[in-house]
Amino acid sequence: MTPWQPEKKDVLAALADDILHNYGKGRTVVAVDGIDAAGTSRFADDLAGAMRLKGHAVFRASIEGFHRPRAERFARGRDSAEGAYRDSYDYLTFQRTLIQPFRMGGSTGFVAAAFDVERDAQVEPVWLTGPADALLIVDGSFLNRPELRGLWNYSIWLEAAEEQSGAQALYAAESKPRTAATAIVDNVDAEHPRRRFADSC
Repeated sequence: MTPWQPEKKDVLAALADDILHNYGKGRTVVAVDGIDAAGTSRFADDLAGAMRLKGHAVFRASIEGFHRPRAERFARGRDSAEGAYRDSYDYLTFQRTLIQPFRMGGSTGFVAAAFDVERDAQVEPVWLTGPADALLIVDGSFLNRPELRGLWNYSIWLEAAEEQSGAQALYAAESKPRTAATAIVDNVDAEHPRRRFADSC
């Protein structure tokens, strides 16, 4: 007999309900974290869609839109795991232009991306505003590192079958992102994700 598999839409709807039950008013920031191959971007897009179906305003961003310039990213060498973990992203710009103004609400503008990694150049800012009650869902790597944890109202860690890179192994050892996450989702089968709970893992 084929084992029962949860429908993706049901898992997403349950997560959306959990988030909105606890953070349905005001500005809320959600992180979708995981290793490079975990499917964080697609999962975050789908979660945003589930939120919108419930009538909530949602904005999307990725930490990939806040890279540091190539010379800074590769200062320790192109293949350096430590460099990839410590030097890839411009967290000051990320907080200053996205997280902080988003949380301020009102007519304060925020940007969803500040850097084009392919062109190795800053992008022309596109300023966004939103209603008083709105969610921002951010996806990417290393989001549950200690210096970022205070930014999230809710964070999701995606489990994946792929082997960790050196940078991801360093992140796991130093930051224990799985433990830090609000919710753990087994995303090995991206069409049938499963919510995991700490006492059953």
